[in-house]
Amino acid sequence: MLRAALLALALSAAPTTFDAPRGSGDRLYPKLGDAALDVTHYDLALRTDPGVDHLDGQATLTITARAALQQLNLDLLGPTVRTVTLNGAPASFRHANGKLMIRTPAIIPTGRTFTVRVTYAGPSGVVTDLTSVGGDRIGWLTTTRGSYVLAEPDGARTYYPANDHPADGATYTLHVNAPRAVQVVASGEPAGQDTAGARTTHHFRVTQPIPSYALTVHVNRLDVVTRAGPDGITLRDAYPVGLPAAQRAPFARTSEMLTFLQDLLGPYPHRTYGVAITGERHSALETATLSTFPGGPTSERVAVHELAHQWFGDSLRLGDWSDIWLNEGFATYTELLWDEAHGANTDALVARWVRRARQAPRPLLARTPAELFDATTYDRGALTLHALRRTVGDPPFRRILRAYVERFTGRAVRTDDFLSVVRDVAGESAVTTLRPWIDAREVPALP
Repeated sequence: MLRAALLALALSAAPTTFDAPRGSGDRLYPKLGDAALDVTHYDLALRTDPGVDHLDGQATLTITARAALQQLNLDLLGPTVRTVTLNGAPASFRHANGKLMIRTPAIIPTGRTFTVRVTYAGPSGVVTDLTSVGGDRIGWLTTTRGSYVLAEPDGARTYYPANDHPADGATYTLHVNAPRAVQVVASGEPAGQDTAGARTTHHFRVTQPIPSYALTVHVNRLDVVTRAGPDGITLRDAYPVGLPAAQRAPFARTSEMLTFLQDLLGPYPHRTYGVAITGERHSALETATLSTFPGGPTSERVAVHELAHQWFGDSLRLGDWSDIWLNEGFATYTELLWDEAHGANTDALVARWVRRARQAPRPLLARTPAELFDATTYDRGALTLHALRRTVGDPPFRRILRAYVERFTGRAVRTDDFLSVVRDVAGESAVTTLRPWIDAREVPALP
C-alpha cells in the first residue's frame, strides 16, 4: 500500500511528456485507433439513469502489444477520466481531443499482454455522423425515456475508452447498472443480474470478437420476448412498451432467415440473436447479436440485411474503412437472394441498383467518409456480386461465399482477401471480370 501511494505521488508530481498519438493508419480515419494495440477483451461497468446524459464507467482492457510501447493511445470522447492504472499500478495519462494517452513506466515489448483500467464519469460524447444524409448523431444516445447505442463508424469512443477501429475485434463483458423500473438489453448473451435496493446490474457476455462500433446497450421500458430459434440459437427481441404489433411483424421470420443464411454462409457466429427497437428516428444498424431498428415501419429485406451483417461486418471485420462495400454490398445482395428463395422476381431490384449506382458513379472503394454509406457502397457493391454470380454461375458463386466466410471468420478483411477466394474457387478470369466493377469510375454493363 505504501509503495503504491508513493508511486501515485511521484506520478502526480513529476511532469510527463506525451508523444503525438499514433493512429490506425486507416485511409479514411487515420487518427482513430492505435495500430500498435491489440485489445482482446473489454470489461465494461456502466451506471446510467433514464433521461440523464451522464455515465459512470469503469473499463478494464486486456491488450497485447503489436509493437514496443512507451505510450498507448485510446479513443475516448466525452466523459472525464478520473483514474488510469496499468497492470494495477497508477499510470500517467493525458486526455485531450478525443484521445486518452497513457505513458508506460517502462517499454512494453512486442507480444506482451497487459491490462489497463480506466474510471471515468460525465456526459457521453456525441459524434455527428456527417456520412449520413440526415446528419445522424451516433454514440451513447440519451432520450427522455432511456438510452441506446448506435456507434458506426466512430461512436464507440463516446462511452468507453476503445481502440476504435474495426480491424481490432475483441470480446466483451458488460455490467450495466440502472434503476429497477427499466429493462436493459445489450449485445451478447445475458449472464444474470444482481439487484440491490432500487437498482439492478445486468450482465452480458460477447464471446466472439466484434468491432468496437458493433457493441450496443439499450435502457428503456422494454417488452423483452425470448424464444427458441434454429440450431440452439436463442432469439431475443426488445420492443418499447406499447409498440404497435404491426411494427413487430417484419421480425416474425427471424428463425427462417437464420436457417436461410446459415445454409448460405455457414454457422451463425453467436448463440443469441434478436432486434431492439428504439422508437426513435435513425438508420437500422447491425449491432452485434441485437440489431437496432428505429421506430416506424420496416421491411423483411432490411431485417435480413441486418442479420447478414452478423457475418459480413461483425464476424468478418473491416481491415480498412475504405473497404466498406465488403459489409454493405454483401448484406444488400442477401436481400436479393432472400427474395429469390421465396419466389420473387428480382429484375426490378437489380434495375434499381443500376439506376442508383449510375447517378454519381465512382470506383467501389470509398475515398472519403462521405462515401461510406452511399449508393456505390450498397448498390454497386451488390451489383459487383451479381456480376460475379452471372459470370461463374450459381454453384461456384455459393462456394465462393461459403469459402470467404470460412477462411476469414473472426478476422479483418480487405478487398484483396475476397479476390483471393474468388481466384482460388473460380480462377483468374473471374477476378478479371470484377476489376472494372472495383476500379473503374463508370458502372460496367452486367455480364
